[in-house]
Amino acid sequence: MTPAEKSPPLDFDTFLSGVWRENPVLVMLLGMCPTLAVTNSAINAFAMGAATTFVLVGSGALVSLLRRLVPGTVRIATYIVIIASFVTVVDYLIQAVSLALYAALGAFIQLIVVNCIILGRAEAYASKRPLGHAIVNAAGVGTGFTLGLLLLGSVREILGAGTLFGLPLFGEQFQPWVVMLLPPGGFFVLGMWLLVFSWLRERRGRPHAEARHIHGH
Repeated sequence: MTPAEKSPPLDFDTFLSGVWRENPVLVMLLGMCPTLAVTNSAINAFAMGAATTFVLVGSGALVSLLRRLVPGTVRIATYIVIIASFVTVVDYLIQAVSLALYAALGAFIQLIVVNCIILGRAEAYASKRPLGHAIVNAAGVGTGFTLGLLLLGSVREILGAGTLFGLPLFGEQFQPWVVMLLPPGGFFVLGMWLLVFSWLRERRGRPHAEARHIHGH
């Protein structure tokens, strides 16, 4: 095993890092195109998150298994072919499950191929880690991506349509904020969640900073 492949022990933190510290939507700000485009409803958000997680885990596992066999000169092309294969599978699965959902997600299913989250995980993590680490980390990143989409999709659907997962929440007197279903609403809700997430991270890190300050004295 080369030094680049040395990994820390596989534990829950391997999964949790993708959900919290390296959350693609709320920390790293990756995959913004599908994040803003498909989160006008919680159902669409969950479906896109689940599809992306499937591709992340499948491609990460295969890249990890083939990491010693793929020549460095063609590694990116190989990763794209692997990712495209899993995207094709999930594309047909969604068509088989629901044509209405497939139509709602539109071209963003096929565009998973060029999603920087997936290619970045393949290049920076899966190609340098054993199978277990690659799968657990990919599942964590996929869960974090799905969580980010759901946070946006739920708020936008509740305020923009008065429903959640298609179920009505308010009476007939409710006046939906239609702007929430439009692109400006997506940017507004994303900014709100980024502010909340940044505050939570700062608050969580404050005790550690204070402890270091005390020990420094």
